[in-house]
Amino acid sequence: MIASDTKQLVSADNGWWLRANFYSLYIDKFNGDINGLTDKLTYFTELGIDALHIMPHYPSPLRDGGYDITDHTGVRTELGSVADFEHLCTAAHARNIKIVVDLVLNHVSCDHPWFVEARQSTDNPKREYFLWSNTAMEYKDAPNVFPDFKDSNWIPNAATQDYYYATFKPSQPDLNWSNPAVLAEMLSVIDTLISYGVDGFRLDAIMNLVERDGTNSVGLPETHARIRDVRSHLDANYTDIILLGEVIGTTDYSRQYFGESDECHLSYNFELMAETLYALVIGGKTERLKAVLEASKALPPGASWAAFLRNHDSLTLSTLDTNRHHELLRAIDAKKEFAFNKGAETVQRLFDICDQDETLVREAFSMLYAIPSATVMYYGDEIGMTNAPLPPDEDDMRYVVRAPFDWGEAKRQKRDPHSLLQHVKACIAGRKNLPSSA
Repeated sequence: MIASDTKQLVSADNGWWLRANFYSLYIDKFNGDINGLTDKLTYFTELGIDALHIMPHYPSPLRDGGYDITDHTGVRTELGSVADFEHLCTAAHARNIKIVVDLVLNHVSCDHPWFVEARQSTDNPKREYFLWSNTAMEYKDAPNVFPDFKDSNWIPNAATQDYYYATFKPSQPDLNWSNPAVLAEMLSVIDTLISYGVDGFRLDAIMNLVERDGTNSVGLPETHARIRDVRSHLDANYTDIILLGEVIGTTDYSRQYFGESDECHLSYNFELMAETLYALVIGGKTERLKAVLEASKALPPGASWAAFLRNHDSLTLSTLDTNRHHELLRAIDAKKEFAFNKGAETVQRLFDICDQDETLVREAFSMLYAIPSATVMYYGDEIGMTNAPLPPDEDDMRYVVRAPFDWGEAKRQKRDPHSLLQHVKACIAGRKNLPSSA
């Protein structure tokens, strides 16, 4: 899968990311706080996990699961302290487990000090950290990613009688990446997080980084240039600190985000995920899956896909053609109980997608861990967690896949040699026999 000269580009840690088994979790949902997570590190070593992807642990009003950040170098009080986080990294490294955190470059919380300043007046120094309009007509071709929460990406700002731009929720103003000061600020954030012991960054919503009028503002050349700026900073100053891109698109499209081995080290393969689930749920139709697996082989040196089945978000099936997209949605959410984004997506855990058929879930994991790439497991899927009820005061359907980890079930399955957990553990152990990718 990786070109033969990879060894010249991967360094002291021998390209640890190329085949790493990642486990994605929220600290509070997994075991309460940072120290609680540290106490459970043995769970990951026994399972065969090489790296933890920790979803946002930063100070936040939590209007978007922590992706609305008020301090990129801090820790939410209820989760612990920076010292606790540093201890987690040290303890994980002692067990040969890497720590990857979300790096949210596209936006901040509307409560972030930068935006609190910027929205007060048109001449505030932080004004140019964000995008503003007097007409709300710019970037009209850009997608409204969250139509369930807003009608437009331009959000009124009462203090200055104009509008600020927000690709996601109204409480998440986009940063202005045409301003070099924003890059400088974020490189400083990266340096600080690495000083804590972080081994890599998941680049959240990286496709949407830069806007330009007259385009759809997705994956622009300017966005790729900014990713290269970040990668260049890492390569010049550190060893084996990686970038994992959240890139939603076909395999051919997502491949662009590796650049010439000068952008992301890893990228999620959303097309592979969608084709895997389609083949599992609909059954007997694997032609497209085989084609995507074949297309996935061509990568630049030092790069790898991050194969996955589910994550913390809605189930994105945009890489499927319209007919198969609708066919799969009808099969897994016929009553639209878990509809998201005006019904274009659904929000369900893997076990529910597979109609709570454990045989199918086992097959899904067997398929995932047979792929010669990095892999990402979403917390709780290995024990068959199901959708949680939506609380009465919750307006974001994605909560149903973000419930607390079921430690009682995990302990039960750990004792049962025939459980789903034991099957997943065996699948991960079996990856040692996969052919070399270098």
